[in-house]
Amino acid sequence: MLRESTRLKVGTTALTRTHFLLLYAAMLVAASGNTALQSVMPAIGREIGISDFWVAVAYTWSAVLWVALAPFWAEKSDHHGRKALTLLGLSGFIASSLLCGTVLHLGLIGAIGGGVTFLLFGMFRAIYGALGSSTPSATQAYLAAKTRRGGRVAALSALSSSFGLGTIIGPAVAPLFVLPLVGLAGPLFAFALIAIAVFAAVLLWLPNDRYGRRIGHGAAMSYPSGASQPTGASVVAATSPRSKRLSWKDSRVRSWIMAGVAAGHAQAATLTCIGFFVIDRLNLEPHGSEASIAIVMMAGASATLAAQWGLIPRLNLKPQALIFSGALVAAIGLAGAMIARDLYGITLSFALASLGFGFTRPGFTGGASLAVPLAEQGGVAGLITAANGISWVAAPALGMALYLVNPNLPFAISSALLVALAIWSRRALPRF
Repeated sequence: MLRESTRLKVGTTALTRTHFLLLYAAMLVAASGNTALQSVMPAIGREIGISDFWVAVAYTWSAVLWVALAPFWAEKSDHHGRKALTLLGLSGFIASSLLCGTVLHLGLIGAIGGGVTFLLFGMFRAIYGALGSSTPSATQAYLAAKTRRGGRVAALSALSSSFGLGTIIGPAVAPLFVLPLVGLAGPLFAFALIAIAVFAAVLLWLPNDRYGRRIGHGAAMSYPSGASQPTGASVVAATSPRSKRLSWKDSRVRSWIMAGVAAGHAQAATLTCIGFFVIDRLNLEPHGSEASIAIVMMAGASATLAAQWGLIPRLNLKPQALIFSGALVAAIGLAGAMIARDLYGITLSFALASLGFGFTRPGFTGGASLAVPLAEQGGVAGLITAANGISWVAAPALGMALYLVNPNLPFAISSALLVALAIWSRRALPRF
């Protein structure tokens, strides 16, 4: 019999603290590795000499696959062993990171051309997008099956926080792995090695649930990036009974989803451009720019989490007020980035914009949730997750296309979109 002190203090029935940490590590390594890649990709693209547009398309392609396949893996997690699907997602991350790191390194040393480098990179990155989304739903389902109903929400919320923490850790440590032999591709190899260690630990020490009775279920989770911080939708979906999928056209939630998609497009477009913006505005050489990019991205992720974990619970704002105030704050931050001329100014402006986005996402999530009864919470949570992901389909490429016309253009248009959203929200969104 395990002593009570070794168990997770959220009302668990058969989940030790070690098992929870294994599940947490599986989520954390993928989220931090993904955001670490986002912080070095602008420098890699510039170093190799490929167009910024194709750099953005190459590494956001995996996000599109994630969005498309996350619901599929969430359903499969209810029918197959959750440990096996957790390992499948980790395997996808490891294989993708090693292959992408290898091809990028070959491109950086001139062994293969830039076009071939990014064609292969996009193909290998697709492995992560296709398989990586199986890990969140599988770990959620494993945790749900091992916890009592009363402690399940707390346990799943703690688990989902790994994605938010990963958006800070990834950019923070990425510059440390830019090493002499592997250069800018170093972070991919480093996180692949870390993931191998996590894979081995899960394989050896997480009990196999393949043949046991499977209670609880997992849910699709948004793509891990600075633009996809956790908002609780996946936790609601994982703890609610299975319900009929809601339509995007449902009048009760349509306006909230429209608000979320609008804010999401502004955030995804500008996040895709920010690394290139730092290099150009500060006149940096590609190799060596990763530290400055990491500072800006880390500040943005920290501001978003500060909004969601610190300010919102204290301010007690209603969903409509969160959309209105968040859109205005984000618009001011993006406008500030256009006039910033040094690292301090860019960092402060991007952090302010991210703070605003940290309000808008819980705003539309909470509004959509309040718009439907308890029996439909699972359905609306799935719709929210899909809305979070849809921003990654077109916004990154559109943002980079605008950036190539004028570096200020994606920030200006996104800022204008957010001001329009704030004005529209006062008239169109219910005030619960």
